[in-house]
Amino acid sequence: MELKDEIHIAAPRDVVYAALNDPEILKACIPGCEELTKKSDTELEAKVTLKVGPIKAKFGGNVTLDNEGAPDKFSLSGEGNGGVAGFAKGGADVELVPDGDNTILRYVAKADVGGKIAMLGSRLIDSTAKKLAGKFFDEFANAVAPEASASS
Repeated sequence: MELKDEIHIAAPRDVVYAALNDPEILKACIPGCEELTKKSDTELEAKVTLKVGPIKAKFGGNVTLDNEGAPDKFSLSGEGNGGVAGFAKGGADVELVPDGDNTILRYVAKADVGGKIAMLGSRLIDSTAKKLAGKFFDEFANAVAPEASASS
């Protein structure tokens, strides 16, 4: 499965980049996130509870950041295990483009799931992934630029 989109955030690139590296902001924005711990500048550990169709599972996993092109571009990859519900693994390439005092955030994300969750079918998984990504970016844009989000 591949998701790609771009969102406009009413904040400068350096503010957006800093927020994308702030575990507290990310924890507040990731749907179902119960814990997000920064292990190093490039590693995070997460515990997330998600419901996909009739299956609700708690995933534990790790995320690794590749900041080589930062703050213009960076990548992340991760994998999580939900026990009998299955597993998820994937990654995303993110590009931050200055747009005056604002930032355009473009992303391409790829994910793969296995186990019981994979049996639900790609349509349900794809629609759930799009909904979760949309919720994350709405929350993220609001966290980074709350005044602009409140007025739009």
